[in-house]
Amino acid sequence: MTQDVNQLSKQPTPDQAEDNAYFPSPYSLSQYTAPKTDFDGVEHKGAYQGGKWKVLMIAAEERYVLLQNGKMFSTGNHPVEMLLPLHHLMEAGFDVDIATLTGYPVKLELWAMPTEDEAVLGTYEKLKAKLKQPKKLSDVIKNDLGPDSEYLSVFIPGGHAAVVGISESEDVQTTLDWALENDKFIITLCHGPAALLSAGLNRDKSPFEGYKVCVFPDALDEGANLDIGYLPGRLKWLVADLLTKQGLEVVNEDMTGRTLKDRKLLTGDSPLASNDLGKLAVNEMLKEIEA
Repeated sequence: MTQDVNQLSKQPTPDQAEDNAYFPSPYSLSQYTAPKTDFDGVEHKGAYQGGKWKVLMIAAEERYVLLQNGKMFSTGNHPVEMLLPLHHLMEAGFDVDIATLTGYPVKLELWAMPTEDEAVLGTYEKLKAKLKQPKKLSDVIKNDLGPDSEYLSVFIPGGHAAVVGISESEDVQTTLDWALENDKFIITLCHGPAALLSAGLNRDKSPFEGYKVCVFPDALDEGANLDIGYLPGRLKWLVADLLTKQGLEVVNEDMTGRTLKDRKLLTGDSPLASNDLGKLAVNEMLKEIEA
């Protein structure tokens, strides 16, 4: 007999690997995760066969986010937000390089993995080796960035781990500067836009000032995510709030799967945007190549 969802606990689940650390509650996972995504097929399978242009993904290597109350949220990169956009990009013909700040393995919120979704799971299998042994971002900057770089886009997936390190990294700043200066695409969603905060480090203003973005709503991190036990406490800072203070315009207040293109910045509001953001990225990158 199937358990009534309303009987599931709203208390965050202890993570036995670390003191005072927690996974989302059973109830919150019933609301925020599903065995399948809304993936509805690839629109441009094999459309790019040039072999040159690639995607650079900057992924989080941190497992825990320290909260205001001293508890830690056991997080990582959200698998749908990472793997579904990459599925569209890879199926279209773009290769993917993966980097973390120090070259440590990429962390994933495996509790959010859609266990019956062939597109996501298949992409995960293809990328497992790169996820375990990613490049070090400073090495990518030294060896692979420049006016003749093979990267057409920089992709930063979501997951709460994006608020740790990536949001205040000089190497991320350098990478974003390169993307802006060389007219490359920057693709990010949910909490991933926290990476854009690094662009304003030690500067009077952010180069993204005036850009419009979709991002995970602060109201959920301050409200429902606490009420249903997704988070075990309040974040020390909120992504949309700090982006707004740097002069960016956050266009969404809720989570509907919205995506947005502002110049070469492509953003999405949540895991619900993963499928459409992947399609948008492929369409824009193919148009750029064909222009």
